[in-house]
Amino acid sequence: MNARKIKYSFVTLLFVIATSAWAGGPFGIDHRINRDDSGIWSRNNQTSLEVGSALLVVGGALWEGRDDRLGNTYWRSVDSMLMGAVAAGIGKAIFHRQRPINGNDPDAWFKSSNNQSFPSGEVTHITAVVTPFIAEYQHDHPAVWALAILPIYDGIARMKSQAHWQSDILVGMALGVGVGLYAHGRSESLSVGVLPGGFTIGFKRSF
Repeated sequence: MNARKIKYSFVTLLFVIATSAWAGGPFGIDHRINRDDSGIWSRNNQTSLEVGSALLVVGGALWEGRDDRLGNTYWRSVDSMLMGAVAAGIGKAIFHRQRPINGNDPDAWFKSSNNQSFPSGEVTHITAVVTPFIAEYQHDHPAVWALAILPIYDGIARMKSQAHWQSDILVGMALGVGVGLYAHGRSESLSVGVLPGGFTIGFKRSF
């Protein structure tokens, strides 16, 4: 296991210890926590993080282009974000897990199509966004690991909103790390390979 996987495993372990109690769900840790969507945990902040991060990586990719290290990493993050959205969407469509706010039963799977708790799409999203940057810059700039705070924050906030169980968060993180490492390790960005060259050359070169 390489260093980045060890670090992510450590962060995940701390997250489990900090937020779980033996209860139900696939890992035996799922339980509904007291609802608190005020202050830092507000739904507005959660939405701002999701939308803001998407705008940042897409805007950064279009601005920087594909021909330097930062721009290439932005494009890998775009790839990762899109793949994460697809993977989480498929999971939700298959499992139809009930959210904590809709019933205190972590084992309520395959119910109404309106149930979309597993996995957490938003945690998958933000983990997928930051993973390529951590993978690319962790050796040169170890402070980039501070970005791992964002998925942890979002996971706690989603549980405090009673929108997700602990296992939803952990699987969302795992999905985000998986697609992020895949996108980072490819020889070329998927988006760069699909989009016309004018979109990937970088707007900053026009000024």
